[in-house]
Amino acid sequence: MKYLLGEKLGMSQIFSEQGKVTPVTVVKADPLTVTQLKTNEQDGYTAVQVGGGVKRNLNKPARGHLKELGNFRYLKEFTDTEARQLGDKIDVTIFAVGDKVKVSGLSKGRGFQGAMKRHGFHGMPASHGHRAVRRHVGSIGQRFPQHTLKGLRMAGRDGNVRISVRGLTVMAVDQENNLLALKGAVPGRKGTRLEIVGI
Repeated sequence: MKYLLGEKLGMSQIFSEQGKVTPVTVVKADPLTVTQLKTNEQDGYTAVQVGGGVKRNLNKPARGHLKELGNFRYLKEFTDTEARQLGDKIDVTIFAVGDKVKVSGLSKGRGFQGAMKRHGFHGMPASHGHRAVRRHVGSIGQRFPQHTLKGLRMAGRDGNVRISVRGLTVMAVDQENNLLALKGAVPGRKGTRLEIVGI
């Protein structure tokens, strides 16, 4: 299984030899270190825990868990079937040009939004008695049951949820600068932490 943790740097474009332009998202994916191996016998499931980033001051439990492996800002588990050893490094060379990946991350937070922007409602007619209700939700209840049904689409906080985009293609791998170029757009703003998993 192929996986990396990265940071979204922004969008760019790649030109082919025929002059075709491909929009890409540039992701900085620093090397990961295997920090723990979980087994069925000891933990009840099989997984590999990896650490990335740098944190200056770790608390005592984290220092004891990581020992001399490093001061990692974040830890993440992946279900990996390959044989890994404690302290192994995983970098961008795990992916090759043409690989298909799934990218997951938090979408942009848009704050409190109305129903038209949040859910794509068309709104009320602009004439025939609809004076000031063009962007309203419409009916939210009925005669029976005499309460608003749970899960009804209404105004509220939009964005800032985990989103996964499948089927993105790796267009370029830069080992020297730890960069990946992925075809198309990925979730989140610049600086969003992303999980990149091969499919």
